[in-house]
Amino acid sequence: MNAPAKPLHDNPADSRPAMMIPTVRRPEFDLADDVPKYWWDSDPVKTLMLSALSASFPAGERFFIDSVRHYQDRINDPELKTAVHAFIGQEAHHSKEHKLLNGYLEERGVGLGRLDREIQVFMDWMRKNLSPERQLAHTVAVEHLTALMAEEFLLKYSALDEMDPRMAPIWAWHAIEESEHKAVAFDVYKQIGGSELTRITEMAFVSVLFPLFSTLHLAQLMKEQGELTNVKSWLGGLNYMWGKPGVFRKLLPSYFRFYSPSFHPWQHDSRDLVEKAKKKWLGNWA
Repeated sequence: MNAPAKPLHDNPADSRPAMMIPTVRRPEFDLADDVPKYWWDSDPVKTLMLSALSASFPAGERFFIDSVRHYQDRINDPELKTAVHAFIGQEAHHSKEHKLLNGYLEERGVGLGRLDREIQVFMDWMRKNLSPERQLAHTVAVEHLTALMAEEFLLKYSALDEMDPRMAPIWAWHAIEESEHKAVAFDVYKQIGGSELTRITEMAFVSVLFPLFSTLHLAQLMKEQGELTNVKSWLGGLNYMWGKPGVFRKLLPSYFRFYSPSFHPWQHDSRDLVEKAKKKWLGNWA
Protein backbone atom coordinates (compact mmCIF):
# COMPACT_ATOMS: atom_id res chain seq x y z
CA MET A 1 0.00 0.00 0.00
CA ASN A 2 1.30 3.46 -0.87
CA ALA A 3 2.11 6.00 1.82
CA PRO A 4 -0.31 8.95 1.90
CA ALA A 5 0.68 11.65 -0.54
CA LYS A 6 2.31 14.63 1.15
CA PRO A 7 1.53 18.27 0.32
CA LEU A 8 2.94 19.67 -2.90
CA HIS A 9 6.33 21.31 -2.62
CA ASP A 10 6.41 25.09 -2.25
CA ASN A 11 8.60 25.52 -5.32
CA PRO A 12 6.34 25.26 -8.41
CA ALA A 13 9.29 24.03 -10.48
CA ASP A 14 9.62 21.03 -8.15
CA SER A 15 5.99 20.22 -7.43
CA ARG A 16 6.00 16.43 -7.50
CA PRO A 17 4.21 15.14 -4.41
CA ALA A 18 6.48 13.12 -2.17
CA MET A 19 5.84 9.37 -2.37
CA MET A 20 3.64 9.65 -5.47
CA ILE A 21 4.42 6.06 -6.43
CA PRO A 22 2.09 4.40 -8.96
CA THR A 23 0.26 1.25 -7.90
CA VAL A 24 0.55 -1.82 -10.15
CA ARG A 25 -2.86 -3.48 -10.37
CA ARG A 26 -3.97 -6.68 -12.07
CA PRO A 27 -7.70 -6.21 -12.61
CA GLU A 28 -10.04 -8.63 -14.33
CA PHE A 29 -12.73 -7.33 -16.64
CA ASP A 30 -16.02 -8.85 -17.80
CA LEU A 31 -16.02 -8.61 -21.59
CA ALA A 32 -19.47 -10.16 -21.97
CA ASP A 33 -21.04 -11.17 -25.26
CA ASP A 34 -23.97 -8.79 -24.82
CA VAL A 35 -21.93 -5.57 -24.71
CA PRO A 36 -23.61 -3.32 -27.31
CA LYS A 37 -21.84 -2.48 -30.55
CA TYR A 38 -21.62 1.21 -29.67
CA TRP A 39 -20.87 0.96 -25.97
CA TRP A 40 -20.25 4.64 -25.27
CA ASP A 41 -23.49 6.64 -25.28
CA SER A 42 -24.79 4.43 -28.14
CA ASP A 43 -22.69 6.63 -30.40
CA PRO A 44 -20.40 5.50 -33.27
CA VAL A 45 -17.92 8.41 -33.16
CA LYS A 46 -17.41 8.27 -29.40
CA THR A 47 -17.11 4.47 -29.31
CA LEU A 48 -14.85 4.13 -32.33
CA MET A 49 -12.64 7.02 -31.22
CA LEU A 50 -11.77 5.11 -28.02
CA SER A 51 -11.52 1.86 -29.96
CA ALA A 52 -8.94 3.46 -32.28
CA LEU A 53 -7.06 4.77 -29.25
CA SER A 54 -7.07 1.30 -27.72
CA ALA A 55 -5.53 -0.08 -30.93
CA SER A 56 -2.49 2.15 -30.36
CA PHE A 57 -1.84 1.05 -26.78
CA PRO A 58 -0.09 -2.35 -27.10
CA ALA A 59 2.69 -1.06 -29.39
CA GLY A 60 2.73 2.40 -27.84
CA GLU A 61 3.02 1.25 -24.23
CA ARG A 62 5.92 -1.07 -25.13
CA PHE A 63 7.70 1.90 -26.72
CA PHE A 64 7.17 4.00 -23.59
CA ILE A 65 8.55 1.23 -21.38
CA ASP A 66 11.65 0.82 -23.55
CA SER A 67 12.33 4.56 -23.69
CA VAL A 68 12.32 4.85 -19.89
CA ARG A 69 14.08 1.55 -19.25
CA HIS A 70 16.98 2.67 -21.47
CA TYR A 71 17.98 5.19 -18.76
CA GLN A 72 17.18 3.05 -15.72
CA ASP A 73 20.85 2.66 -14.73
CA ARG A 74 21.32 6.44 -14.64
CA ILE A 75 18.62 7.04 -12.03
CA ASN A 76 20.08 7.65 -8.57
CA ASP A 77 16.96 8.87 -6.75
CA PRO A 78 15.56 5.85 -4.79
CA GLU A 79 12.01 7.19 -4.93
CA LEU A 80 12.21 7.71 -8.68
CA LYS A 81 13.69 4.22 -9.12
CA THR A 82 10.64 2.79 -7.33
CA ALA A 83 8.32 4.94 -9.45
CA VAL A 84 10.01 3.72 -12.65
CA HIS A 85 9.49 0.07 -11.69
CA ALA A 86 5.81 0.83 -11.02
CA PHE A 87 5.51 2.79 -14.28
CA ILE A 88 6.85 -0.19 -16.21
CA GLY A 89 4.46 -2.52 -14.38
CA GLN A 90 1.44 -0.35 -15.08
CA GLU A 91 2.28 0.16 -18.73
CA ALA A 92 2.92 -3.55 -19.23
CA HIS A 93 -0.54 -4.34 -17.88
CA HIS A 94 -2.10 -1.62 -20.04
CA SER A 95 -0.52 -3.21 -23.09
CA LYS A 96 -1.74 -6.67 -22.07
CA GLU A 97 -5.31 -5.67 -21.21
CA HIS A 98 -5.78 -3.54 -24.30
CA LYS A 99 -4.46 -6.34 -26.48
CA LEU A 100 -7.23 -8.51 -25.00
CA LEU A 101 -9.78 -5.71 -25.47
CA ASN A 102 -8.65 -5.18 -29.07
CA GLY A 103 -9.03 -8.89 -29.77
CA TYR A 104 -12.51 -8.82 -28.25
CA LEU A 105 -13.51 -5.87 -30.44
CA GLU A 106 -11.87 -7.42 -33.51
CA GLU A 107 -14.01 -10.54 -33.04
CA ARG A 108 -17.04 -8.26 -33.13
CA GLY A 109 -16.08 -6.75 -36.47
CA VAL A 110 -14.04 -3.70 -35.45
CA GLY A 111 -10.86 -3.78 -37.55
CA LEU A 112 -8.26 -2.84 -34.94
CA GLY A 113 -5.59 -5.30 -36.09
CA ARG A 114 -4.69 -3.13 -39.08
CA LEU A 115 -4.42 -0.03 -36.90
CA ASP A 116 -2.22 -1.86 -34.40
CA ARG A 117 0.13 -2.87 -37.21
CA GLU A 118 0.33 0.70 -38.50
CA ILE A 119 1.24 1.99 -35.04
CA GLN A 120 3.85 -0.76 -34.65
CA VAL A 121 5.50 0.26 -37.92
CA PHE A 122 5.68 3.86 -36.71
CA MET A 123 7.08 2.84 -33.31
CA ASP A 124 9.75 0.75 -35.05
CA TRP A 125 10.62 3.73 -37.26
CA MET A 126 11.13 5.93 -34.20
CA ARG A 127 13.30 3.29 -32.52
CA LYS A 128 15.50 3.19 -35.60
CA ASN A 129 15.67 6.90 -36.43
CA LEU A 130 15.35 8.85 -33.17
CA SER A 131 18.01 9.18 -30.49
CA PRO A 132 17.24 7.58 -27.09
CA GLU A 133 16.85 11.08 -25.64
CA ARG A 134 14.26 12.06 -28.25
CA GLN A 135 12.46 8.74 -27.80
CA LEU A 136 12.16 9.54 -24.09
CA ALA A 137 11.03 13.09 -24.95
CA HIS A 138 8.34 11.53 -27.15
CA THR A 139 7.18 9.45 -24.20
CA VAL A 140 7.16 12.54 -21.97
CA ALA A 141 5.00 14.42 -24.49
CA VAL A 142 2.51 11.61 -25.04
CA GLU A 143 2.27 10.92 -21.31
CA HIS A 144 1.33 14.56 -20.74
CA LEU A 145 -1.39 14.42 -23.40
CA THR A 146 -2.81 11.09 -22.23
CA ALA A 147 -2.82 12.21 -18.58
CA LEU A 148 -4.72 15.37 -19.53
CA MET A 149 -7.26 13.37 -21.50
CA ALA A 150 -7.57 10.79 -18.73
CA GLU A 151 -8.15 13.38 -16.01
CA GLU A 152 -10.29 15.93 -17.81
CA PHE A 153 -11.95 13.78 -20.44
CA LEU A 154 -12.68 10.50 -18.62
CA LEU A 155 -12.48 11.19 -14.89
CA LYS A 156 -13.91 14.71 -14.61
CA TYR A 157 -16.78 14.60 -17.09
CA SER A 158 -19.59 12.05 -17.47
CA ALA A 159 -17.91 9.91 -20.14
CA LEU A 160 -17.52 6.85 -17.90
CA ASP A 161 -21.13 7.07 -16.70
CA GLU A 162 -22.27 7.10 -20.34
CA MET A 163 -20.45 3.81 -21.12
CA ASP A 164 -21.73 0.27 -20.83
CA PRO A 165 -20.96 -0.83 -17.24
CA ARG A 166 -18.69 -3.64 -18.53
CA MET A 167 -16.56 -1.19 -20.54
CA ALA A 168 -16.39 1.75 -18.13
CA PRO A 169 -14.11 0.05 -15.53
CA ILE A 170 -11.48 -0.69 -18.19
CA TRP A 171 -11.22 2.96 -19.15
CA ALA A 172 -11.48 4.17 -15.54
CA TRP A 173 -8.59 1.89 -14.50
CA HIS A 174 -6.41 3.07 -17.38
CA ALA A 175 -7.27 6.74 -16.78
CA ILE A 176 -6.47 6.48 -13.07
CA GLU A 177 -3.09 4.90 -13.73
CA GLU A 178 -2.24 7.42 -16.46
CA SER A 179 -2.71 10.14 -13.86
CA GLU A 180 -0.74 8.27 -11.19
CA HIS A 181 2.36 7.87 -13.36
CA LYS A 182 2.08 11.08 -15.39
CA ALA A 183 5.34 12.53 -14.02
CA VAL A 184 7.58 9.46 -14.10
CA ALA A 185 8.97 9.77 -17.64
CA PHE A 186 9.28 13.54 -17.15
CA ASP A 187 11.28 13.10 -13.93
CA VAL A 188 13.57 10.57 -15.63
CA TYR A 189 14.09 13.01 -18.51
CA LYS A 190 15.01 15.77 -16.07
CA GLN A 191 17.37 13.54 -14.09
CA ILE A 192 19.36 12.53 -17.19
CA GLY A 193 19.69 16.19 -18.20
CA GLY A 194 17.44 15.99 -21.26
CA SER A 195 17.47 18.98 -23.58
CA GLU A 196 14.65 21.51 -23.16
CA LEU A 197 14.68 22.16 -26.89
CA THR A 198 14.21 18.45 -27.60
CA ARG A 199 11.40 18.22 -25.04
CA ILE A 200 9.53 21.17 -26.53
CA THR A 201 10.05 20.31 -30.20
CA GLU A 202 8.97 16.73 -29.60
CA MET A 203 5.74 17.95 -28.04
CA ALA A 204 5.15 20.09 -31.13
CA PHE A 205 5.78 16.99 -33.28
CA VAL A 206 3.41 14.87 -31.17
CA SER A 207 0.78 17.62 -31.26
CA VAL A 208 0.57 17.17 -35.03
CA LEU A 209 0.89 13.40 -35.19
CA PHE A 210 -1.50 12.49 -32.38
CA PRO A 211 -4.63 14.18 -33.80
CA LEU A 212 -3.63 13.18 -37.34
CA PHE A 213 -3.36 9.46 -36.53
CA SER A 214 -6.48 9.63 -34.31
CA THR A 215 -8.61 11.29 -36.99
CA LEU A 216 -7.42 8.99 -39.79
CA HIS A 217 -8.00 5.87 -37.70
CA LEU A 218 -11.43 7.05 -36.58
CA ALA A 219 -12.40 7.75 -40.20
CA GLN A 220 -11.19 4.28 -41.22
CA LEU A 221 -13.30 2.63 -38.52
CA MET A 222 -16.35 4.78 -39.29
CA LYS A 223 -16.10 3.81 -42.96
CA GLU A 224 -15.66 0.14 -42.08
CA GLN A 225 -18.80 0.23 -39.90
CA GLY A 226 -20.85 2.04 -42.55
CA GLU A 227 -21.03 5.18 -40.42
CA LEU A 228 -18.78 7.51 -42.43
CA THR A 229 -21.76 9.62 -43.53
CA ASN A 230 -23.41 9.66 -40.10
CA VAL A 231 -23.45 13.46 -39.87
CA LYS A 232 -25.32 13.49 -36.55
CA SER A 233 -22.64 11.39 -34.85
CA TRP A 234 -19.77 13.42 -36.35
CA LEU A 235 -21.33 16.72 -35.29
CA GLY A 236 -22.09 15.36 -31.84
CA GLY A 237 -18.47 14.25 -31.44
CA LEU A 238 -17.14 17.62 -32.60
CA ASN A 239 -19.44 19.43 -30.20
CA TYR A 240 -18.41 17.17 -27.32
CA MET A 241 -14.73 17.81 -27.99
CA TRP A 242 -14.72 21.47 -29.03
CA GLY A 243 -18.18 22.94 -28.39
CA LYS A 244 -20.14 22.14 -25.26
CA PRO A 245 -18.86 20.70 -22.93
CA GLY A 246 -15.80 21.07 -25.20
CA VAL A 247 -13.52 18.78 -23.22
CA PHE A 248 -10.58 19.12 -25.63
CA ARG A 249 -10.99 22.89 -25.77
CA LYS A 250 -10.77 22.99 -21.97
CA LEU A 251 -7.50 21.04 -22.07
CA LEU A 252 -5.66 23.79 -23.95
CA PRO A 253 -4.43 25.84 -20.95
CA SER A 254 -2.94 22.73 -19.32
CA TYR A 255 -1.50 21.64 -22.66
CA PHE A 256 0.31 24.96 -23.22
CA ARG A 257 1.86 24.88 -19.73
CA PHE A 258 4.08 22.08 -21.02
CA TYR A 259 6.10 24.64 -22.99
CA SER A 260 7.11 26.57 -19.86
CA PRO A 261 10.71 26.03 -18.63
CA SER A 262 9.33 25.60 -15.09
CA PHE A 263 6.70 23.01 -16.07
CA HIS A 264 6.15 19.89 -14.01
CA PRO A 265 3.17 17.51 -14.49
CA TRP A 266 2.22 17.65 -10.81
CA GLN A 267 1.66 21.38 -10.95
CA HIS A 268 -1.82 20.14 -11.90
CA ASP A 269 -2.64 18.30 -8.68
CA SER A 270 -5.21 15.68 -9.66
CA ARG A 271 -4.95 13.49 -6.57
CA ASP A 272 -8.43 14.27 -5.23
CA LEU A 273 -9.96 13.52 -8.64
CA VAL A 274 -8.10 10.20 -8.83
CA GLU A 275 -9.07 9.18 -5.29
CA LYS A 276 -12.75 9.76 -6.03
CA ALA A 277 -12.48 7.74 -9.25
CA LYS A 278 -10.68 4.89 -7.47
CA LYS A 279 -13.48 4.61 -4.89
CA LYS A 280 -16.14 4.68 -7.57
CA TRP A 281 -14.63 2.40 -10.20
CA LEU A 282 -11.87 0.17 -8.85
CA GLY A 283 -13.35 -1.40 -5.72
CA ASN A 284 -10.91 -3.96 -4.31
CA TRP A 285 -8.33 -3.10 -7.01
CA ALA A 286 -7.82 0.41 -5.63
